[in-house]
Amino acid sequence: MKGEPYDPKAIEDRWRGFWREKGYFRVDTARPTNKFYYLNMFPYPSGYLHVGHGRNYIIGDAIVRFLRMRGYDVLNPMGWDAFGLPAENAAIERGIHPRQWTFDNIAYAKDQFHAWGIEYDWEREITTCLPDYYRWTQWLFLKLYESGLAYKKRAAVNYCPSCHTVLANEQVVGGECERCGTPPEQRDLDQWFFRITAYADRLLADLADLEWPEHVKKMQENWIGRSEGATVIFRAASGDPIEVFTTRPDTLWGATFLVLAPEHSLVDRLTAPNRRAEVERYRKEAARATEVERASTERPKTGLFLGSHALNPVTGEPIPIWIADYVMPTYGTGAVMAVPAHDERDFQFARAHGLPVRVVIAAPDGSIPDPGEMNGALVELGTMVSSGPLTGTPGGEAIARTIAYLEEQRIGRRTVVYRLRDWLISRQRYWGAPIPIVYCGRCGVVPVPEEELPVLLPDVPFIGKMGLADIPGYADTVCPRCGGKAKRDTDTMDTFVDSSWYFLRFVSPHEERVPFVTEDVNRWLPVDLYVGGVEHAILHLLYSRFITKALHDLGYVGFTEPFKRLFTQGMVCHTAYKCPEHGWLYPKEVDSLRCTKCGREVATSYFAMSKSRRNIVEPSDIIARYGADTERLYTLFMGPPDRDIEWSEDGIRGAWRFLNRFWHLVVGQLPDLAGVEGEPDRFDPAGRRLWQKLHATVKKVTEEFEEGLGLNTAIAAVMELANELGAYVEGGEADPRLVRRVVRDLVLVLSPFTPFLAEELWHRLGEKQPILETPWPAYDPAAVVGEEVEIPVQINGKVRARVCVPVPVASDPHALQEAALAAREVQGRLEGKEVVRVIAVPGKLVSIVVR
Repeated sequence: MKGEPYDPKAIEDRWRGFWREKGYFRVDTARPTNKFYYLNMFPYPSGYLHVGHGRNYIIGDAIVRFLRMRGYDVLNPMGWDAFGLPAENAAIERGIHPRQWTFDNIAYAKDQFHAWGIEYDWEREITTCLPDYYRWTQWLFLKLYESGLAYKKRAAVNYCPSCHTVLANEQVVGGECERCGTPPEQRDLDQWFFRITAYADRLLADLADLEWPEHVKKMQENWIGRSEGATVIFRAASGDPIEVFTTRPDTLWGATFLVLAPEHSLVDRLTAPNRRAEVERYRKEAARATEVERASTERPKTGLFLGSHALNPVTGEPIPIWIADYVMPTYGTGAVMAVPAHDERDFQFARAHGLPVRVVIAAPDGSIPDPGEMNGALVELGTMVSSGPLTGTPGGEAIARTIAYLEEQRIGRRTVVYRLRDWLISRQRYWGAPIPIVYCGRCGVVPVPEEELPVLLPDVPFIGKMGLADIPGYADTVCPRCGGKAKRDTDTMDTFVDSSWYFLRFVSPHEERVPFVTEDVNRWLPVDLYVGGVEHAILHLLYSRFITKALHDLGYVGFTEPFKRLFTQGMVCHTAYKCPEHGWLYPKEVDSLRCTKCGREVATSYFAMSKSRRNIVEPSDIIARYGADTERLYTLFMGPPDRDIEWSEDGIRGAWRFLNRFWHLVVGQLPDLAGVEGEPDRFDPAGRRLWQKLHATVKKVTEEFEEGLGLNTAIAAVMELANELGAYVEGGEADPRLVRRVVRDLVLVLSPFTPFLAEELWHRLGEKQPILETPWPAYDPAAVVGEEVEIPVQINGKVRARVCVPVPVASDPHALQEAALAAREVQGRLEGKEVVRVIAVPGKLVSIVVR
């Protein structure tokens, strides 16, 4: 029996279907007694899952198993974010239909979850590309349209020529399409938008009530970009008013020129006849750049003088009007008052174009810099100088007093603006939810009636990068109002629309009359714990919050935030190899850091696992060699769950060795534990230490699950307890009741991490109920403190003995010193030596210096 080897394949095959057959992960949403809604961000089925993907779902499975044992009715569903460019582009690369690629990947992912021992309430599975789901995505569009939150307008948009579709500003990263890396173009197109800006204040204010990581909240704050300041009214020589937004109205007396966005509506009227041709060329050139490129601080500050002037409203001085592409038409008013002495961007522009610099704010030391000698702008708040009636105003009062002055003079007003822009949802691609709008020559824009939903995605052969407009006959339809000939909208919706409400559908996934049952979602939401990658901190999370608030205002839900608590797990990184000639290489294509194809030296670096960098590790390889429990344990143990970690083969082998030791430790004790009953009631010193360690470990693991999710430190505590148990049973006369209690609780606390091994050992212990029907072990706070504590004793700097003393003695330095000197083991070490000094640190150690 003691020599029985640990065989993970046999064990995992035996238990893999057990939990699903027993229905442990199903929940009745109508009658929860102690509800907890746990949700992993559902995946894009655009490729196979690797061990990096596994981290998110393994964390989730461990948490759900713990919650189940703590007595919660856990709603833990899974679905598939199946529409969108990732799946469509992957299908194009392989020459197959995105539907086939999507469902092949879903089948593979479900098998992979099963292999990992990860379970969900599969009766609630949803797939966003199926009509029974996107019917309700279209319903959501119609509700927003009816309430004025969905609208269509012509706008300058980011268009990716490679993906053949429009991109939201959020999907342009570093001046490139986030999907394919191609720099997008600016095009004027008629597009559908969701009016998320109507919720900017609430989206910002309500962050304070969320249990989210602070860095995620900050990312959302920055994206919303609330700016307080003033709108100032300049007047052109032509008489046209030019409104300018500024966060520094106190610098108005230093404004020496105006800058308009090339798209500003007044550019044509304000351009002098002799400058029209040059201005038009500049505007066309600016239109080819994206907003990201134009906003770059490294981009040269180009611009053109329009040949006209405006009056500075506080000085009465005429100042020149320019256009420049760094001014965005979508931020503020599309016009900037340039104060080069106190704004670095304006300073660079003024120096580049020979424009005047006027200082109107004193330096922090009270001095007034010479504009001709300035090497950069003075941007700090300070005392106002050369500022008319406000000269001498202290920096702390300057902005408020200036705004009051502008309002008194009726040349300005207090204003708040946002960086946030309305959500562009139109996409010119096939693989998405069709927009349910019809255009009729007689009736105009007509929403498709709810009873006619869904507007089905046409089932046609896939020919690559195509949109619905490329499919013959798709657009031809009849008007729902008059019955005359009409045209369908040929755009599909951004896939983020699909994922902005899916957490609601999980509660009522089979409901055919409504997208969700209001009573049920009000019972279960907000989601108690939402886990996923930080890469979704802006787009998905912000859009989901907006949709939830809109549905609340429309009376469909009784809450205003979708996710109460958020946890963002870190990424799994692995070595990537890059050859100067052949690009990214698989590890098998590298030998001694040289490319096996050409012999050239390769560069190595660590990146998040990615198929494009060929640095992924296949779960099937790890499971075949070590078992799923080993992968699970290592994934959770290799570092804090919220930090990026590096995958290591040595680490995998270390997890495997621990599970082997634990297996042999428990199996080796089984003959001695047969028939053992009752709780331990008396302890020798070694037993007392083990008892205290048991309760401390249960406390540690429980708290990490409930509070910090430091599952790596929880596992470390379990490993320490296993080692302590091993030392105890090898040390002599072990109390079988204590051993059984420790083994039993060890198996239970290890079960969320390694469920296969735990269920096998639990069964062999003769326990009648399966683990998920067994309560989580409790700990005794008094036992954690212990009636006695072990204190190490150092002699000349090295630990030579350990003494067990009552807690009161350990906390009293004098009593602790006496107890240490009186201990038999210490006295033996001191025999024949002179004690020079004794230092007792309460509760920690005793240090003895001898000669």
